[in-house]
Amino acid sequence: MACPFGGAMKQPARVPSQLSESMHKRLNAYALAAGAAGVSVLALAQPAEAKIVYTPAYKKVLTNGGPAFLDLNHDGVNDFYLTNVLGGRSTTQFWVLKVVPGHGNQIFGGSNGGGYFVASDLSAGKAIGPNKQHFGAATIMYRMGLYYSHTIGSWGNVHDRFLGLRFLIKGKVHYGWARLNVSSVHGKSLTATLTGYAYETIPGKAIIAGRTKGPDEIENSADQLNPTALTVPALPSATLGMLATGAPGLSIWRRESQRSLP
Repeated sequence: MACPFGGAMKQPARVPSQLSESMHKRLNAYALAAGAAGVSVLALAQPAEAKIVYTPAYKKVLTNGGPAFLDLNHDGVNDFYLTNVLGGRSTTQFWVLKVVPGHGNQIFGGSNGGGYFVASDLSAGKAIGPNKQHFGAATIMYRMGLYYSHTIGSWGNVHDRFLGLRFLIKGKVHYGWARLNVSSVHGKSLTATLTGYAYETIPGKAIIAGRTKGPDEIENSADQLNPTALTVPALPSATLGMLATGAPGLSIWRRESQRSLP
């Protein structure tokens, strides 16, 4: 634009608008709210991982043949072991098939009323987990007399039946199962074969007897993801999305706010 006195007219310098202290507080509150919302969305998009670890096996538990050790998570610590022994005196001999848990570990079962805690032979599909079973430590699976017919337990002749297992990994409770076949001939033999075992990697999470694969994901609990509530004025969704992008979005929002100031 030409100046009437000659030469070009200079444009007046723009003076940046100054935000009041209350506006700064509002901006910071908006940014905190958007950031918290972004964190919550990211947490929902990354569910906790659940996994069943299955190990196929073929271990015979022969009479007086030594124990069969069971290390469910392959950390070098034997969580349980199975024994098959012939004991008693000459006239009252019997076979006893037992599962012995390591320190702090337990087996699903119940008392038979005669002072014995007997391991249950679970069918495929049975849930093994917290608040659903009765677990104990010193456990007989099956006891069969050599010279008489009296038996304890229901593992005499079974195929693809499951032990329910409760064991510790670094002090946290995990659940698992062991699959066995047991063959018994009264007065002659008792043989057990371990054919596989598995455990759930999520502490405290139930496992289904016989299941060798689990979901890769579990849902996060929404009440664990809610950020601390902030009391801020309502914002349009587009503006909240802009703030959630971080510093660049905040700068744009501030420029837009300055233009709208009286």
